[in-house]
Amino acid sequence: MIQIAYIGLGGNLGDPKAAMGQALRTMDSDARSAIGKVSSIYRTPPWGKTDQPDFLNAAAEIRTTRSPRELLELCLATEKTLKRVRAERWGPRTIDIDILKYGSDTINEEGLEIPHPRMLDRPFVLLPLAEIAPNIDLSGENASTRAARADQTGIEKQPDDAAWWRKA
Repeated sequence: MIQIAYIGLGGNLGDPKAAMGQALRTMDSDARSAIGKVSSIYRTPPWGKTDQPDFLNAAAEIRTTRSPRELLELCLATEKTLKRVRAERWGPRTIDIDILKYGSDTINEEGLEIPHPRMLDRPFVLLPLAEIAPNIDLSGENASTRAARADQTGIEKQPDDAAWWRKA
């Protein structure tokens, strides 16, 4: 059965836009998954660890027959292909891919928590997600309502076309 999931992407080392585009193209080429709507890119100040370059962030809808665990494995394999190094929590990175939502499922397993446990606190997740799924339920409120209340200080929507990720 096809499930609709949402992922968040980001990075601040190298060329994060190119890395996010490659990640989406890689995931779209998976036989069991297809990328649907993709948000604009947002330039955002670092969160958690602030002494690092700004991030670029985006969100995407993915239609998949993979289970949540299998989707996580696809995300992690894609990060590995793009040379993601996990050196420091909230530290700089070439690419980061998080599962934000998977249908209406709630999952709390070792290494996998869906909905993403900190997305409601992160404007760099809420703004791109609200752009592509304004009415998705986020703990009793829709994404656009949550995003409108988020602190948007320092966040800049980039002037890219809707197909930015398809360009190699």
